[in-house]
Amino acid sequence: MTAPVDRSPPDRDLVERFLEMMAAEAGAAKNTIAAYRSDLMLASEHLKGRLATASPADLGRLGEHWLTLSRSSVARKSAALRRFYAFLADEGHRADDPGVALPRPGAQRALPKTLGHGDVDRLFAAIAARIARDPPDPNDLRLLALVELLYGSGLRATELVSLPRNAIAPDRPYLILRGKGGRERLVPISDRARAAVAGWRDHVATDRAWLFPSGKSHLSRVRLYQLMKALAAEAGIPPDRVSPHVLRHAFATHLLEGGADLRALQSMLGHADIATTEIYTHIDSARLVELVNSRHPLTDAKHRPDAKERVDVKGQGA
Repeated sequence: MTAPVDRSPPDRDLVERFLEMMAAEAGAAKNTIAAYRSDLMLASEHLKGRLATASPADLGRLGEHWLTLSRSSVARKSAALRRFYAFLADEGHRADDPGVALPRPGAQRALPKTLGHGDVDRLFAAIAARIARDPPDPNDLRLLALVELLYGSGLRATELVSLPRNAIAPDRPYLILRGKGGRERLVPISDRARAAVAGWRDHVATDRAWLFPSGKSHLSRVRLYQLMKALAAEAGIPPDRVSPHVLRHAFATHLLEGGADLRALQSMLGHADIATTEIYTHIDSARLVELVNSRHPLTDAKHRPDAKERVDVKGQGA
């Protein structure tokens, strides 16, 4: 029986895509990019070109290979690889995130950046001010459609910029995306997002293949990052706090805060492993305890939210 052909992009291609994201989204300096490239390609060499497909066991052995290095060097290499694997998982190139198998000699992993509801309101207010200008600029309608889809549907940057012109129909409140391995997921599209897309699509020539065309292709990820950071500055928000990924994260976090089911959220985000969704939404443990105390069917009535006496979840023991 013929073995299946591995059509995954090679390590170098994926590393370059990751570094492009780092430069555009995180504003990483040239020296930082060079250090990440060196650490990732050295790890790829040690793993015989299987960095992108490495298993947790492979990374455990890689960590053992680093035992003779200083703590600071191990921390830097681990951080580079963990961020790389988080990128692969979020972009759909992997169904899991094996970065947990890497050594952690430094501080604990920082929580992902997110935005509060007030920050999101300020972004939309800045867009509204743009659209109200005279004469109007069609690119402001494009910006509105981009942000509505990022925050309202949780699309990945690559998925967003590569949408076909007619991918979103005015009478269909969802979008079906196909990811790596032919996996499909259903993405709800809000009424607001559909209206924003319809307003922008009127300015896209009917013979263009993409919803967000640019030159002979579609809008690039780098340009999308630049647009988000310029919008943040206009809204009075530090640009390093806003990116396509941060808006996707805000989509997930705010849905969860509003009571969304974690499994439904996993499906909407396109995570193959629910552990990725749990980390991605940095669930507050106190909130989960309160949810159990207030919503579990066996909870005594006096402990429900509408009762006079409430359980102090912060004071609960293990």
